[in-house]
Amino acid sequence: MTRIADLIHDWNQTGGTFRPARPLQFDDETLRDGLQSPAVSDPSLEQKIDLLERMDRLGIHTANLGLPGAGGRPREDILKLARHIADNKLRIGANVACRTVLSDIEPVVEMTQKAGMAIEVCAFIGSSYIRQYAEDWTLERMLQNTREALSFAQQNNLPVMYVTEDTTRARPETIKALYTAAIELGARRLCVCDTVGHATPQGTRAVVKFVRELADQHDKTLGVDWHGHRDRDLGIANCLAAIEAGADRIHGTALGVGERAGNAPMDLLLVNCRLQGWIDNDLRTLPDYVAAAAKALDVTIPHNYPVLGGDAFETGTGVHAAAVIKAFKKGDLELADSVYSGVPAHLVGLEQRIAIGPMAGKSNAAFVLEKLGLEATEDRVQRVLAAGKSSKRLLTDAEVRAAAAP
Repeated sequence: MTRIADLIHDWNQTGGTFRPARPLQFDDETLRDGLQSPAVSDPSLEQKIDLLERMDRLGIHTANLGLPGAGGRPREDILKLARHIADNKLRIGANVACRTVLSDIEPVVEMTQKAGMAIEVCAFIGSSYIRQYAEDWTLERMLQNTREALSFAQQNNLPVMYVTEDTTRARPETIKALYTAAIELGARRLCVCDTVGHATPQGTRAVVKFVRELADQHDKTLGVDWHGHRDRDLGIANCLAAIEAGADRIHGTALGVGERAGNAPMDLLLVNCRLQGWIDNDLRTLPDYVAAAAKALDVTIPHNYPVLGGDAFETGTGVHAAAVIKAFKKGDLELADSVYSGVPAHLVGLEQRIAIGPMAGKSNAAFVLEKLGLEATEDRVQRVLAAGKSSKRLLTDAEVRAAAAP
């Protein structure tokens, strides 16, 4: 164990450690499901390319480039993005979301040829009985659509991930029938979807385990994906539960953007998987990834967003700041990064910050003054501390300098 690990009793490891049986992969849905958020703006092609390159640098394995069935600009952008991947020899793979209808999948054949790279077809169909009832579908019709769509994909050598929407509310016999048909028609991945954010971690484990066992009965090399939403704010918890149950590729979007309350956030998914010791991706560019996504999508990063929000590694509370400052004074940056933080700031290329506000102590004021290159005399400390106590919020650097002036 490392020295910091020796200082922390980790209850998360009670009962033993877990490691995924298969290497974990990640599928970034920002440019497809993320754009279905009612609040976002559709980025320019240049912004999409920039995000794609940032995903690649983070070690994300695949990116969903959009919906070919939408036609027009979305279809044009998909081809240009795929060409960019191929021409620049990016490591990231490409996939697209298609209904299980030929008109959605047919354009992918031409795209694959023009781009000079394989584009995975994510062929989706609703699977829950409530969806069947609302749509007046029969299981036989769903199976027929599946057979027609996947037979066409197979004939044209398109790699397929078969996606059952609303899997977490679907009947076991329906799931089994649909996935079995897809496997027989060459699907190499089965995607379990919590389309409306219904599942709890317990439910996630149950349905993913069911699908993993079904896949293994046919072919142990088949992949199982998890695609979750966060209507109940269980997005990350369900991703971790899905991994524990056997999913080997997990979907997410930058900042969790997506339909309704959004998707599982890719950025926090990567952080959690790294903290669990399941991956060793270099995450120091993660702040740039979410900043670029926020700008491209025209959304604001909440100040209290975990790990990557403005408040994530900042404190103005005296007792908390004192512990961090004492660690800094020991010359121990690793200790300072862990004593009052569940996520080490350096993991994502950031650092702990001390501020002065209504709940600050003398140590806050002295530390901030020294950080600004000002001698922390008793008079200055008292003036700055008084300014903080009388403020309704944390002081800016300019306000600290003003308060420190005689």
